[in-house]
Amino acid sequence: MNATALPASLSDVRTTRDARSDKLFRWTMTGAGLFVLISLVAAALSMLWGGREALQTFGLGFFTSTEWNVGTREFGALVPVFGTLVSAGIAMLIAVPVSFGIAVFLTEVAPGWMRGPVGMAIELLAGIPSIIYGMWGLFVLAPQLSEHVYPWVNDNLGQLPLIGRVLSGPPLGIGMMTAGLVLAIMVIPFVSSVMREVFLTVPGRLKESAYALGSTKWEVVWDVVLPYTRSAVIGGVFLGLGRALGETMAVTFVIGNAYTISAALLEPGTSIAATIANEFAEATDPLHKGALLLLGFTLFVLTFIVLAAARLMLRQLAKREGN
Repeated sequence: MNATALPASLSDVRTTRDARSDKLFRWTMTGAGLFVLISLVAAALSMLWGGREALQTFGLGFFTSTEWNVGTREFGALVPVFGTLVSAGIAMLIAVPVSFGIAVFLTEVAPGWMRGPVGMAIELLAGIPSIIYGMWGLFVLAPQLSEHVYPWVNDNLGQLPLIGRVLSGPPLGIGMMTAGLVLAIMVIPFVSSVMREVFLTVPGRLKESAYALGSTKWEVVWDVVLPYTRSAVIGGVFLGLGRALGETMAVTFVIGNAYTISAALLEPGTSIAATIANEFAEATDPLHKGALLLLGFTLFVLTFIVLAAARLMLRQLAKREGN
C-alpha cells in the first residue's frame, strides 16, 4: 500500500513544482514586457513634462510655427519636422529599391561562393557608428557632390517644368539631398538583411514550379517570392524608416542646420534630431531647453505613428491573405 502511494505523492509534488515554475516563468516574461512598455511611456511623459513650459508659452502653435530664434525666445517645430520627414523620405526612396535589388541578387542571382562574403559585408555596414557616416558624408561625399553632381543637376534638371524647383539650388554639397543619401546608405544594410532573410524562407518547390511553367527569374521574384513575403518586407521597410527618422549624428554633419523650409532639396535644412544635438548642450534658457524636449516628444510621436501605421498595414494584409 505504501509502495503505491509513494509514486502518487512524488507525482503530485512534481506537478505542483512544475505549476509553480510555469507561473514564475509567466510572471517573469510579463514583467519583461511591461518593463518595455513602462519605459517607453515614462520616456515620452518625461519629455512632455520637460517641455511643458514651451507648450504653455506657445500652445499648439509650437507645432505649426517656422520661427526658431534663441535670441528672441521664439521656437517652432515645423521646420525640424519638415526636415525630418523629407530627409527620411529621400532615404527610403533610394534605400528600398536598392535593398530589394541586393536581396534578390543574394538569393536568386549570385553564385554560392559570393553570397556569404557579400552578405557579411552588407551586415558589417550596419555596425559602423553613425558619426563615421557623418564624417564621411561631410569630408568625402559632400565635396564630390558639390563639384561634380549638384552643378549638373541644377543646370540640367533644375530647368524642368515639374521637378525643376525640387532639383534646383546652390551646389553647396550639404543639404537635404545629401542627408537623404547618407541616411539611405545607413538604412540599406537593415532593410536588405530583412529582405534577404525572408526571401530565403520561400519554399523551393514554389519557385521550381514557376520555373517549370516557363517563368523567367524576374517573374518568379515578382509573382512568387514577393507576394509570399509581402508582410515581412513591409515590416522591414518600416523598420528602416524608423531608423531614418531618429538618426542624429550623421544627419547633423551633412544637413546644413538651417532653419528654413524650401522645396529645393539641394538647399540646407535641419531635422529634429540635428536640432537637439546642436543646441541641447548650450541650452541655458529654460524655455529653450523646454522647446528642445518638446521637439524630442514630437519625434517620439512621429516614430510611434510610423510604427503603428506599419502594424495596422500588416494586420490588414494578414486579414486579406487569410480571406
